[in-house]
Amino acid sequence: MTFDTLGLQAELLRAVVETGYSTPTPVQQKAIPAVLDGGDILAGAQTGTGKTAAFTLPMLQRLNASTKPGGKRPVRGLILTPTRELAAQIGESVTTYGRYMPLSSSVIFGGVNIRPQINTLRKGVDIVVATPGRLLDHVSQKTLDLSQVEIVVLDEADRMLDMGFIHDIRKILALLPQKRQSLLFSATFSSEIKSISLP
Repeated sequence: MTFDTLGLQAELLRAVVETGYSTPTPVQQKAIPAVLDGGDILAGAQTGTGKTAAFTLPMLQRLNASTKPGGKRPVRGLILTPTRELAAQIGESVTTYGRYMPLSSSVIFGGVNIRPQINTLRKGVDIVVATPGRLLDHVSQKTLDLSQVEIVVLDEADRMLDMGFIHDIRKILALLPQKRQSLLFSATFSSEIKSISLP
């Protein structure tokens, strides 16, 4: 199987080829078509299995298809992740895979000055990659509006639970539209993870 059998459009395939990948991993083969079809998914995936591309590529394609020209861009894609390191890596992947699309993204996490993040968000971005605590800081300061999110990704959900983010995640999910696509990636599936994956 190759990436062009998964239903991805030319701009994404070009970016994938330029990164040096030719054969999709098992999680990519299963997740990409399911996400493109608009379904919610609960995927078991360890770090290093190619899961970032499994949600980033179809998210970019779906958001690009629903982009409206003109005006300030609302946040329509949200990727939640447990650590700033992972947020930065995913942010790089979004930029790399989306380089031939007119979509913008921003990475927000704690431990750094919030002002540059606020300035970027004010300009309008399509996709936000964030750690839960800093995301809620922005929501409380009214510098981030989640009311138009179309796709939400919870990456490494088991680590987020281990790090005590369950209450933050529930708060964030409550701020999102009821009608949305939810993608949850986790190495393990406890009853708590299954409960947060339900809309």
